[in-house]
Amino acid sequence: MGYVDRDRCEVLLGAGGLEAPVVYVVDLPEHPFDVATAAVGLRATVIRVPVCNWNDSLTPWPAAGLRPDAPAFGGHAPETFAELAGVVIPEAEVARGLAPERRAICGYSLGGLFSLYAFAREGSPFAACACLSGSVWYEGWVNYLRRTCPDGAGRYVYFSIGKKERRAGAPIMRTVQEDLEACAAVLRERGCAVDLVVGPGNHMQHHTERLTAGLKALDAYLAG
Repeated sequence: MGYVDRDRCEVLLGAGGLEAPVVYVVDLPEHPFDVATAAVGLRATVIRVPVCNWNDSLTPWPAAGLRPDAPAFGGHAPETFAELAGVVIPEAEVARGLAPERRAICGYSLGGLFSLYAFAREGSPFAACACLSGSVWYEGWVNYLRRTCPDGAGRYVYFSIGKKERRAGAPIMRTVQEDLEACAAVLRERGCAVDLVVGPGNHMQHHTERLTAGLKALDAYLAG
């Protein structure tokens, strides 16, 4: 426990009321995304879920930092997933009287990687996922997804990325678009419905626009 900042989770009730689907948005506590703006007009309820350590809580296994002087990634996504599925989801839904039939998960950057990880787990509580500028360049990720992705029939993933993202950052990050396309191919092979959108800008731009588009795509899927 302690990978999710449970005291700072925020519930944004959607127009569909207490029985509407719920979208869990992975967020940074110190530099939060504008989730409230992105969630305006949705039927689904959105629950903002800040994590306590971005580089440790969201990475699926330990890996070296992006540069020799950068801290290593902690690899605690399994523990974060267990806390989210076993504690955060029931706690948040019971507290607000929510009764969703379906849930989705959404995140940006490492939050996008974690969202895809949580979606692709066997027995995942999530019917859909939005992986926004997701860190699918992470060492070993694409091969892991190929090995472990379960049947995706009746499920949905929305990917988005900026067209300039492949041109910047550490060398390992410059394969991000090719890796994203590989993830989309794996999911389609497993029967999952997939949208992949390449938009303007680089990794540090258009956060709110990508989040808004991702939430709208999830909302439309969950409503169907």
